Amino acid sequence: MTTEELTSNILKALEEIRPFLNSDGGDIQLVSIEEGKHVKVRLEGACTSCSVSHMTLRAGVETTIKKYAPQIETVVNIA
Repeated sequence: MTTEELTSNILKALEEIRPFLNSDGGDIQLVSIEEGKHVKVRLEGACTSCSVSHMTLRAGVETTIKKYAPQIETVVNIA
């Protein structure tokens, strides 16, 4: 998978999860993809102060990204 395809797939994953975050007053942005297997995102809005944002990151965001790009190993929120 090319870098462009990987980026496109990750953006598609974020578009899939975005409505759920928006419904709670939050949002998410792609920050970077490193070495083709590590993704950095930025949770925004209500997600920045939510006490369960780490669960959202793992159970929602990471799972959805890996569905679109199985080679991704880690997803990290950059505050």
